[in-house]
Amino acid sequence: MSKYALMKDTPSKKIIIYTDGGSRGNPGPAAIGVVIVDTFGNRKKEYGKAIGVRTNNEAEYEAVCFSLAKAKALVGGKEAKESVVELYVDSELVARQLGGRYKVEEERLFPYFMKVWNARIDFKLISFHHVPREKNREADRLVNEALDQEAHTLFQ
Repeated sequence: MSKYALMKDTPSKKIIIYTDGGSRGNPGPAAIGVVIVDTFGNRKKEYGKAIGVRTNNEAEYEAVCFSLAKAKALVGGKEAKESVVELYVDSELVARQLGGRYKVEEERLFPYFMKVWNARIDFKLISFHHVPREKNREADRLVNEALDQEAHTLFQ
């Protein structure tokens, strides 16, 4: 039996992740939102977090980096290696750069790209998908809640 056949026949767990990053100003105060879902569509975890001053694209990338680290921690390193990750982002630029269709030309984004690239070894497979904003509402909500909370904290 070939190594490929063994890999193919090994059942994989699926982790579905929706991420969003946003900034108010470009650059400006920024936040990320992450929703991690299991194969059956059950929400496992969600995160919304202010990340300081970033551009919108930096925030989008930071959300992806954060989500992969959290997914690995959530399932454990061994199970992560057997898991297929479907990652959905509403940033066409980020989805296409991570999918290999666009080059990363902006120098500020390259470290984020490399962090995601290096995280691939933690999982069996990661696929990146662009989704319209309306299909990413929950992650977007988490971004806005984190930004609103941060603004509220600053002005108290």
